[in-house]
Amino acid sequence: MKKDLHPSNYRLVVFKDMSNDYSFVTKSCVDTKETITWEDGNEYPLVKLEISHTSHPFYTGKMKLVDTAGRIDKFRTRYNKK
Repeated sequence: MKKDLHPSNYRLVVFKDMSNDYSFVTKSCVDTKETITWEDGNEYPLVKLEISHTSHPFYTGKMKLVDTAGRIDKFRTRYNKK
């Protein structure tokens, strides 16, 4: 294998779903500026997610409208029949 091909900064990172406050810890090399104290008392980097497997309609079987940028409102105002 080639040397220095894979990132060397793998560490434990907390991913938090902001729509339902579900959090999980996994290894990642993503850069973050925020940290959080986990249940074990250690401090880990924090990545905030808009949607995860606990809130995604495919995994939950429930349709849930997630509109973070107001795209649906823009669509409705643009194509609203008068």
